[in-house]
Amino acid sequence: MTTYPKVILKKGKEEALLRFHPWIFSGAIEKISGSYKEGDIAEVFAASGRYLATAYLLSGSIAAKVISFTQQEIDKAFWKSKLLEAYQLRERLGLVSSDKTNAYRLVHNEGDSMPGLIIDIYGGLAVIQAHSVGMYELRNVFAEILQEIYGEKLKAVFDKSSESLKKMTGFKVEDEFLFGSMPESEILENGNRFMVNAVSGQKTGFFLDQRDNRFLLAKYAKGRKVLNMFGYTGGFSVYAANAGATEVCTVDSSAPAIELCKANVKLNKIPAKNHKGVVADARQFLDQTEDGQYDLIILDPPAYAKNMDARKKALGGYRSINAAAFRKIKKGGLLFTFSCSQVVDRQMFTSAVTAAAVDAGRKVRVLHQLAQPADHPINLFHQEGEYLKGLVLSVE
Repeated sequence: MTTYPKVILKKGKEEALLRFHPWIFSGAIEKISGSYKEGDIAEVFAASGRYLATAYLLSGSIAAKVISFTQQEIDKAFWKSKLLEAYQLRERLGLVSSDKTNAYRLVHNEGDSMPGLIIDIYGGLAVIQAHSVGMYELRNVFAEILQEIYGEKLKAVFDKSSESLKKMTGFKVEDEFLFGSMPESEILENGNRFMVNAVSGQKTGFFLDQRDNRFLLAKYAKGRKVLNMFGYTGGFSVYAANAGATEVCTVDSSAPAIELCKANVKLNKIPAKNHKGVVADARQFLDQTEDGQYDLIILDPPAYAKNMDARKKALGGYRSINAAAFRKIKKGGLLFTFSCSQVVDRQMFTSAVTAAAVDAGRKVRVLHQLAQPADHPINLFHQEGEYLKGLVLSVE
């Protein structure tokens, strides 16, 4: 068996690992023996000498992330078993062989016991996004395993780690196809059609985490005038229009996003008169809109807070944008409102939205509390993995 560097914890610092939490903070470490560099695999031991876990090393306050609580060889067979386990869960969820949906998340960080790794499937295209050096260095191994699992169904594997790696570690790499070439992919999601550009699109190309929430929106959209704020490439807009909304307006600050949104509207054969795409700042657009203009508004902004220091400002941002939206909704209308800021928990977000309703002077009832879908699972021992919070509100 391979000899790995050894991480020795300070006395009494093993409790989190005994509760299967996958992060090891630098302050808990007494020493690391053997030669090592960022991204290397290491075995973690208590001060008593007891084996605790196997992890890869990082630089920063989080010094290691656990990939196994069982002492074993970390080789291609190990990673294949991990990816197969993730694949089999998506099979049980009915995503792998669905005739209505062919886009889903295959690997979701700690939720699939592979911290720092995302793999999204868009039909015949797999997109890998590593958030750590350790996972990035395995990208070619993952590409090989994906080909073994999916066979001829897989046409291309694209590594899109450059932005996330630079942000998380300062490590500079180039995005590249590891197998095949398929910059654009047409996907199906609950029967709705979308073009996804993995190379130039945000994240891995599409926001798969809103799939179930878009499906719920479709149940409410018929006969309503809908405003989709921060609409990106029109996920919610297409669902609303296909479900019978009388009018849909998509607003985003990105001109390329709105162009792709319009292409998605056309792809779904939605009449041009039923949809309008607007390139504008969200808050300015709302401020220039008459009160009571819409029956249904979607607020799905990018993360307002990336870290704890920005949390207070983010809560003010959520309060302000939601208050503005409340004023634009007709009596009896609906607000689908979301936060994807990991450091803003559900209670904080709900409190900010409550304050917004007070500011707007509207009576509001909660119809649904929303979250990320099952292909974005949350490790029970890592509650930090819950990042997407949403509310469906009835506004009087």
